[in-house]
Amino acid sequence: MLPVDGNPHKSSAYICHPDGASDFAISHDGRYIFTAGGKERTFMKWKVNLHALDAASFLGGEDLIPFYNLLDGGREGKFFRELEDYFYYVQLCNQGIETLEKRQVSTHIPLEEIPSVMRAIGFYPSEEEIEEMINEVKFSKYADTGEEVTKINLGDFIKLYINHRPAFGLPMKTIQRAFQVLGYDNKKGDKVIDRGDFLFLLQSRGEQMTEDELAECLTILLGRRSREGGSELDTCDATGAEALTEEEIPAEITAEIFVADILGLHIAKSERKEQKEKEESLIYKGSES
Repeated sequence: MLPVDGNPHKSSAYICHPDGASDFAISHDGRYIFTAGGKERTFMKWKVNLHALDAASFLGGEDLIPFYNLLDGGREGKFFRELEDYFYYVQLCNQGIETLEKRQVSTHIPLEEIPSVMRAIGFYPSEEEIEEMINEVKFSKYADTGEEVTKINLGDFIKLYINHRPAFGLPMKTIQRAFQVLGYDNKKGDKVIDRGDFLFLLQSRGEQMTEDELAECLTILLGRRSREGGSELDTCDATGAEALTEEEIPAEITAEIFVADILGLHIAKSERKEQKEKEESLIYKGSES
């Protein structure tokens, strides 16, 4: 059902053929869809029932209700409350945290703050993905008004987040595969990346980071602050990032160290727990047999 806004109740999907449909056609009256398979050489005729989709959309709720239900815990959950807090904290930051002037309460934040809130709630888009999201909102009304959108409200932000977040989050296996490709086996048999190579890769591969950007990120991630309240590496020399990592990061970095100790994410711990439970389950079943 148009417009396409990410509401799952406004669309319906079926698996027509196990290897995918090689072609399809619609009857002139729109009542039937004909699909042709591939290797299995099957041909299917499907009856279209638009009333069923209308009913599903109606039962799914109006306005933002379907989107709230897609958030962890729903409208009353902890995740939504945190998202709301981050959203309004950004407003305070834009007006100045220590300002004595009267606050201008708003329901919107500038588009350039979208990445900050996304990352605060655990979605880490690439720079290319960020540009796509911002452009999606910026030009959303251009065809109708001829003007660019410069801000976004909480409801539209939730839709944007739901439509762009990874369907299954950030799995530990994805990071482990990267270490398999980029790393080497150490004496213990673990797949690791050398600390120097780690810095080099971040500055030379993919969306490269500058020395200053890398030092600033590592300073924040590792919790280093100067006595004056600023970053210890506000003014970085050519070895700023190396000096920081030598003190805070081991010479050999595993995927688990990278995720848990550097990024501070919990997925490594949860993966370890699941793996341990599986191993204990196998040992238990083996002892029973």
